[in-house]
Amino acid sequence: MTDAPARYAGIRAYETLLREIQDGALPPGSVLAEVEQAARLGVSRTPLREALRRLAADGLVEQASPRVTVVTRIDASDIQALFAVRRALEETAARLAAQAEDRSVFDALATDFAATQTSGGPASDADAYYALIARFDAELDAAVDNDYLTSALRTVRTHLVRVRRLARDNPGRLAASVAEHRLIARAIAGGDVDLAAHATHVHLHNALTSILDSLSDTPEETT
Repeated sequence: MTDAPARYAGIRAYETLLREIQDGALPPGSVLAEVEQAARLGVSRTPLREALRRLAADGLVEQASPRVTVVTRIDASDIQALFAVRRALEETAARLAAQAEDRSVFDALATDFAATQTSGGPASDADAYYALIARFDAELDAAVDNDYLTSALRTVRTHLVRVRRLARDNPGRLAASVAEHRLIARAIAGGDVDLAAHATHVHLHNALTSILDSLSDTPEETT
């Protein structure tokens, strides 16, 4: 059995590597050699291997050799596959949330999205926008109250962070996304199951189109 210090070291190594993969410090194709990474992170090779196993389970790294792991690459087909799963999960989540007994928090979120639109919003503060999206996601998970669905959504969101980092900033798209989220939140708050699902579908279609258009201008990042 793994002792507590080693377990915590593995968790710390996993969280550090996950953050570096998501924020682009370790871009697709980066080599994660065991000896070098263990020394860099200040852990032994056993917790490092545990961290790498978890990242492999997340689909973020893959084995290139017995001692070398690489960060997985992302191409257009990967993103399309990710969004196919995301669409199924998020449309279902929106439907379930619109049937929840207490939906008042989504009314408040819709107001916050509307305020973001009129304040200059995501074009001037993308970090604040993504923080608002994170709040929306958290409330959606709570309203759904289905551990299997929310676990699957968390996995998808882990990959979405990477996709957003690879895509070019697009203030116009972020502003449109705010309006789309406002409509989704309003539909959920109003208990309109079909509108909530349809608005989610439209939002994801627009998001995928924008991301693919962005990546097509920077092919070196996705090969």
